[in-house]
Amino acid sequence: MTDIRSYLRALPVFAGQLPSFDPAQAPARPDTLFLGWLSSAVEAGVREPHAMTLSTIGLDGVPSARVLILKQVDDEGWQFAAHAAAPKGQELSRHPVAALTFYWPAQARQIRVRGPVRPESGAADFLARPAGSRAEASLGRQSQPLADRATLDLAVTQATQRIAAEPDFVDPGWTRYTVAATEVEFWQGDKERKHTRLRYSRTAAGWTRELLWP
Repeated sequence: MTDIRSYLRALPVFAGQLPSFDPAQAPARPDTLFLGWLSSAVEAGVREPHAMTLSTIGLDGVPSARVLILKQVDDEGWQFAAHAAAPKGQELSRHPVAALTFYWPAQARQIRVRGPVRPESGAADFLARPAGSRAEASLGRQSQPLADRATLDLAVTQATQRIAAEPDFVDPGWTRYTVAATEVEFWQGDKERKHTRLRYSRTAAGWTRELLWP
């Protein structure tokens, strides 16, 4: 493969039938519209529609991003869970702001959420996770250098045994984070590139809405 530019330009985008979006009919709150789009994505068979890219400010000041699973969304904001000792937890402790990005290519839909982040106890989320997931989360060593796979296997085995012996155990570092959105943008792709962008902005009086140029 020598001509990467041509190869990339030849890849199809916006294939298939795309859903319609009339911003004039959008609800007053962005969380309401988000849940409507999420339900439509589920009904359309979109895989892992609750997966999102979490972007934070790294300890070195450089942006850092990874994919997580959305845990909850309501009038308080968008929630996810992570260990406070993990890089994302440390980054959020230093810079308590974040951006979330949802992208569903089959529907040509993207949702961007920005705002300050509030940490809270993650006990309920921790206990709701499967035993294996709780065992892995309790290791608290995410992103640290790993000598070999055997070391990981042993640590997971020991953690699994602890979870079995102490079913009510909660790792004190497990944290629930809420992104209290100040801006939420909904993007609907169009085959003719006349994309629709609707931005919600939080004000002291509530949410305002405005269309943006593609």
